[in-house]
Amino acid sequence: MLFFIRIIENMKRLIYFFAMIFLLDSCGNYSQSNSINKAGHKEKKRVEVPVFNADSAYKFTAEQVAFGPRVPGSKAHKACALWLTKKLRSYCDTVYLQNFMARTYDNVARRGQNIIGTFHQAYQNRVLLMAHWDSRPFADHDKNPSKHRTPIDAADDGASGVAVLLEMARQFHLQSPDVGVDIVLFDLEDWGPPVDLHLKGDDYWGLGSQYWSKNPHVPGYTATFGILLDMVGAKNATFPKEYFSRRYASYYVDMVWNTAYALGFDNYFINSNGYPIEDDHKYVNEIANIPSLDIIDLDTTSTNGTFYEYWHTTGDTMDKIDKNTLNAVGQVLLTVVYKE
Repeated sequence: MLFFIRIIENMKRLIYFFAMIFLLDSCGNYSQSNSINKAGHKEKKRVEVPVFNADSAYKFTAEQVAFGPRVPGSKAHKACALWLTKKLRSYCDTVYLQNFMARTYDNVARRGQNIIGTFHQAYQNRVLLMAHWDSRPFADHDKNPSKHRTPIDAADDGASGVAVLLEMARQFHLQSPDVGVDIVLFDLEDWGPPVDLHLKGDDYWGLGSQYWSKNPHVPGYTATFGILLDMVGAKNATFPKEYFSRRYASYYVDMVWNTAYALGFDNYFINSNGYPIEDDHKYVNEIANIPSLDIIDLDTTSTNGTFYEYWHTTGDTMDKIDKNTLNAVGQVLLTVVYKE
């Protein structure tokens, strides 16, 4: 009898042993399965948000301006496109060059190139970051009428937003965020009709974003939300909550502005409602159906009554760019992306 009791006890030990192995193995598979299933929806982790480098963003702004006015079809435009592509390729996982043709207000078919850099292309949860990289061919709001057909440097109106995104791409390369990111630099945004022609119709503007919204760089592309940067480098800039941003992406507007308040940048991201701006984000919202907001310097006290004082003038030069403003925008966006 004692012999059989010992056999039974040994069998119990073996059963317990194999049961524990099975349980541990099951737990291990469960964790691994979770990790695989969340490859497109990464788990939220405690991450350290990088410090935005305003000096770097300022330098990226100056390097664009140094090419001269980046008017589509010009040598400066072509040289800047090569530079932007090289920069993004040094930081991003993948870079797409989207060549397109679009007809401007004067019924001329012009060539444009959207430049797109991506991180973690396999992730389903994605953030879309945007700016336009071309510059205005007309200083039609200049106080000197003789300069109304002069191309502008566009240090703020174009270069500043691109510079912030380039610095963010550099940071993403150094410390990868736990989310997919797409940086889209739109072309042919600023070839709308000169103000003295009094042409009606908003679709003359944002030609690159219109094209991309209908023909994204990846078929079936979508993103959780998008953020457009436009004129984000001037001293004492103010970014109210633009109308179309509130209409299509109110949740994300609140998220960005609340982040700015938490970081102490509420003097830039002001708690007031802005008027409608026919900017690139409008087409991304209405055509691509991606909820997108516009961080744009709006100033009703300026002489043009809408944007910062040197908008579409020959005065939109590097001396108007302020590192504090670049830092505020860049740090807010980095925080939003890394916390996403």
